[in-house]
Amino acid sequence: MKQDEIIEMARQSGFGNYTFEALSMFVAFAKLVAAKAAAKEREACAKVCETDGIGAKYQGDVYAQAIRARGEQA
Repeated sequence: MKQDEIIEMARQSGFGNYTFEALSMFVAFAKLVAAKAAAKEREACAKVCETDGIGAKYQGDVYAQAIRARGEQA
């Protein structure tokens, strides 16, 4: 997500006309929240590949590793 999109959503949420510094801190916070949420989602997907009937029969561990690697690329 781009900085201007985050700032626009902040304004739509009622943050109003804050200083550039305040909005910059909000953007940094929003990016951290998004990164943490994405990491949790990747890990949940990887665990499904490893445990929920996929396992060794369908190389679930290979898919799980690929999903986790996506977090290292970001």
